[in-house]
Amino acid sequence: MRKLIDSNLKLAIVLIIMVFITGVVGFHFLYDYTWVDALYMTIITVSTVGYGEVQPMGAYGKIFTSVFIISGLFIFGFGLSTITEHILNKNNIGNLKRNKMKKKIDSFKDHVIVCGYGQNGKEAVQKLIDYRKDFVIIDRNEEILHGIEDDQLNYIVGNATEDEVLITAGIERASTLICALPRDADNLFIVLSARQLKNDLKIISRATEENSYKKLKLAGADNVIMPDRIGGSHMASLVVVPDLVEFLDNLSVSGRHDSINVEQIPFSKVCSDGLEKTIAETDIRKKTGCSIIGYKSPSGSYVVNPEPSLKLEKESKLIMIGRPDQIESLKKYYSV
Repeated sequence: MRKLIDSNLKLAIVLIIMVFITGVVGFHFLYDYTWVDALYMTIITVSTVGYGEVQPMGAYGKIFTSVFIISGLFIFGFGLSTITEHILNKNNIGNLKRNKMKKKIDSFKDHVIVCGYGQNGKEAVQKLIDYRKDFVIIDRNEEILHGIEDDQLNYIVGNATEDEVLITAGIERASTLICALPRDADNLFIVLSARQLKNDLKIISRATEENSYKKLKLAGADNVIMPDRIGGSHMASLVVVPDLVEFLDNLSVSGRHDSINVEQIPFSKVCSDGLEKTIAETDIRKKTGCSIIGYKSPSGSYVVNPEPSLKLEKESKLIMIGRPDQIESLKKYYSV
């Protein structure tokens, strides 16, 4: 559509120039007008202002002028509508929305960049919305992105394999990059580019093929997810331990008032004074009603159902479980 408008605009400009040239040349050579008078007659003729002729015309002059007026009206009407459409297209609501979106993206810090707005990308975006996490979507499919009506979804139309697009998405200020494109080769290229642009960026990528897992890891991906493997394992678990799987499926990060929620909280929030304490000393259960079901040490190892005597180390994290109201109480108490 945009290419059609641009081609029509060029045609309109050429036709308008031809009308002016035809009028000036015709009035100058056919009626012996000076160049200035010929230009004046051309302008008042095509604009139909109604001024009188510079000098009286004969029958041939009136015929030429009549044909010139009719053709000029059609050409100028076409030109005016095309130029108006071009101006509106350059300054329409969609472009205004994108300019506003760009300013918003430029203000983001520690946000998430989601490359690819397919099925996996949409699932990731929904979770980020639930977590109230700032994010930017990158996808080359203009039709899919322009169909987005939700103001919460900030996006960039472009190829995520290009460094310029990642920089526009604010990769230097981002905390995490999610590669959710369908082709492993594209995800691999993005991981390589992103790791070079920001060394401490957390990168999560999807993979389809088994041999892509190691390649993505070597390229710099922190986590590699294989949706097909997870889906098959999930279906098998529904056969073996259906009640357990159903219970785990009900664990939610937000939004569903009838579900059990889970949340993670860093050491800096639990021990705001910076002093290392035991789980019993934090008394989180009494303060918020939430229970601690996991502990992640600074080295990255996990402890399931940690003992109350376990001392929390700096840079560690606690995994909490509770009802939605308890999770909300946890967030308010520790400003998570």
